[in-house]
Parts: sequence; structure tokens; C-alpha cells
Amino acid sequence: MTSEEIIKYLPYREPFLFVDEIIEVSEESITGVYTFSEESYFYKGHFKDQPVTPGVILTETMAQIGLVCLGIYLIRDELNKGLPKIALSSHKMDFYIPVFPGEKVTVVSEKKVFRFGKLKCFVQLFNEKNELICRGEIAGMLKAAYE
Repeated sequence: MTSEEIIKYLPYREPFLFVDEIIEVSEESITGVYTFSEESYFYKGHFKDQPVTPGVILTETMAQIGLVCLGIYLIRDELNKGLPKIALSSHKMDFYIPVFPGEKVTVVSEKKVFRFGKLKCFVQLFNEKNELICRGEIAGMLKAAYE
């Protein structure tokens, strides 16, 4: 399954799509990238005169690449033409440094467990200098949707 095929199955669209490309994917892990546009809607109010990417958006980026894209790859044989059903069930994140408008980030996710449709991953987010921005655990439920 290619990067483009995985992204095609994502249930997100602009302005809430935070996946540019999947660099590497296997049964055990995934790596993908996203660049935060300086024009993104959330920078207008977070923070005044010095915009910073909100932690909830960083978490969403990590969930889209590190959980949903990996999950789509793991259930690829069950997918039909419909989008998979996805629900975030839990997350715990630790944040270390900010992400500013225009920055490109890399998500690295390792599968901890995938059983009965529940996927749990250890996810890390890095900037272009390979500095750790944040890391944590994300879990969710995935099910292939059929027409």
C-alpha cells in the first residue's frame, strides 16, 4: 500500500488534514511528515503577536499519522471503497519545545498492540533539526467500513 493510497483512505480534508507524506510504513511502525502552513487558521489566535502551534493540533498530527495511517495500513486487506471508521480512545502527551508556523515535522510511531480493532502506539514528533518536540501514547479503535 502506497503513501498516496493510505492518505486517500483518511477521513480528513483541508483544513483539518495534517499528513503530507508517509515516508515509511510496516506492520510495526510508520514515519510521516507534515509542514504547518503559515496561513493555518489556528495561528490567528494562538498566541497574539507570536503564533505557536497548539498542543491539540500537534497531538492530532501525531494521531493522524501515527495511529490512523498505521491503522489503515494494518487493516488494508479489509478495506473496500469506503472510509474506515475511526475513534480516538485515549492519549497521553509530554511536550518539550514549540512548533512555529512554517515548520516541517516528522512523526515516528511504533505499534505497541493491535488487537480486536484497538491500536495503541508510542508516538514521537521531531522538528527538522531532529529535536524531540513531544512524545506519548495514543490509542484508538479502527474498523473497516463497507459499502
